[in-house]
Amino acid sequence: MASPPTRYARSHAGYVAYQTFGEGPRDILFVANWASNLDAMWDEPSLAHYFHRLARAGRVICFDKRGSGVSDPVPLASLPTLEDWMDDARVVLDAAGSGQAAVVGDTEGGPMAMLFAATWPSRVSALVLVNSFARWRRAPDYPIGMPDYTAEKLISLYGQHWGQDPAMLGLTAPTIADDPRMREWFVRYQRLAMPPGASTRMYGWVTQLDVRSVLPAISAPTLVIHRAENRHYRVEYGRYLAEHIPDALYVELPGADCFPFHTAESDRVLDEIHGFLTGERESPPSDRELSTVLFTDVVGSTDLAARFGDARWLELRAAHNDVVRRNLLAFHGREVATTGDGFLATFDGPARAVHCAVRIRDAVRELGLEIRAGLHTGEIERRDHDIGGLGVHIAARVMAAAQCGEVLVSGTVADLVIGSGIVFRDRAAVELKGVPGTWRLLEVARLP
Repeated sequence: MASPPTRYARSHAGYVAYQTFGEGPRDILFVANWASNLDAMWDEPSLAHYFHRLARAGRVICFDKRGSGVSDPVPLASLPTLEDWMDDARVVLDAAGSGQAAVVGDTEGGPMAMLFAATWPSRVSALVLVNSFARWRRAPDYPIGMPDYTAEKLISLYGQHWGQDPAMLGLTAPTIADDPRMREWFVRYQRLAMPPGASTRMYGWVTQLDVRSVLPAISAPTLVIHRAENRHYRVEYGRYLAEHIPDALYVELPGADCFPFHTAESDRVLDEIHGFLTGERESPPSDRELSTVLFTDVVGSTDLAARFGDARWLELRAAHNDVVRRNLLAFHGREVATTGDGFLATFDGPARAVHCAVRIRDAVRELGLEIRAGLHTGEIERRDHDIGGLGVHIAARVMAAAQCGEVLVSGTVADLVIGSGIVFRDRAAVELKGVPGTWRLLEVARLP
């Protein structure tokens, strides 16, 4: 799915940016947390995959709340209220020509989604709440809440790390906390969403929200999904919602990831959302095949962009992309997606894939760039213009283990190219995050 155009809807207090994509018998209003950027989110393949799958259930409408992303800013001294954000949602639905939508409230987007569903019941066909809460802080009548001292500590950490250090991923998305590519993307996305002063004020405000009183007034069919090991938004928050929203359906899933929501664990969430909204469990058409998967990534792209400036960096990235695509063509590779500053591609032969990766690495060095690359041969699923499956996941983990300038392969690739003349250098056996067993990795030392 290509990046959809960003449009603007005018509210009484400013302009709200929104996008629509997909099609189907229903509209789906996706309400993300308080920090987003519509234009930047499509740069990350896992986030694009999330929305691509969500759009199989209907036309999706996304927006940046005022004060975030490419919507109008708000004064720090006058933060928006839930009512203001609810107005943003309403004007976006009007601008998109949507009279009624299923509303998906993710994490901090949940309280506004609940208030909207209770206030405008005729405009909400269904409500889905994912890792959300009615109240975050502890109270005498809400013992499951977070203690004040913990909340204040987290607010301080957000201000300290926002846009600079991905340390919070260990709390909010542990499955990607050690992935260098996701760590780099995460802090860049934070900076594009809002500056640290605004984020600290916004986060502090979010921790004060309390919409418990509106829960009995929600009449839309409601699905509550929560991660059982979620440390940031405790599972008790989800159970509380399900107990207090009339006739709500509750689904508790294993795992801890909540923000960002587009991790490897998100497919289970999407399965539940699709089944709830459509009445059918999704069985998308897929073609399974053996393929060699290549991931590449430009090393230190954020620092390079800062050093060269936007104009020069865009020129370099365009030149890099041209080099990659010329080599993919030469070695019969199939481009699947760009990954911000890298590529995802597949090959029908592992030796060709290794040759291609090395040629790309050597060619981009002439541009003053360094890449790292990871390859694995395994079974994948082709779905429309996307790919999935464990083989893709393993290739991504192999690349994450590569150092600057390395082309790293799994032992499977090395075994399949025996006799090709390609020389490998053994690396220590490692455990790949989220992949069972211990994996032998090898660095490409020399081509024949």
